[in-house]
Amino acid sequence: MEYGIFGLLVLVADIYAIISIISSRASVGAKVIWTLLVLLLPILGFVIWFFVGPRGSAKIA
Repeated sequence: MEYGIFGLLVLVADIYAIISIISSRASVGAKVIWTLLVLLLPILGFVIWFFVGPRGSAKIA
């Protein structure tokens, strides 16, 4: 049961990330790369996107 809840949370987080990526102002190439990263590595891809994604780079600058 715990794995099902964890899987659902990962799915929701990935869907949120993909929607945010698609609606961002990043270039099409960057959107494709970020989306593939989140799809191929669901947990790690989300964490990387969360900290250094298109929105994350704006916070640093």
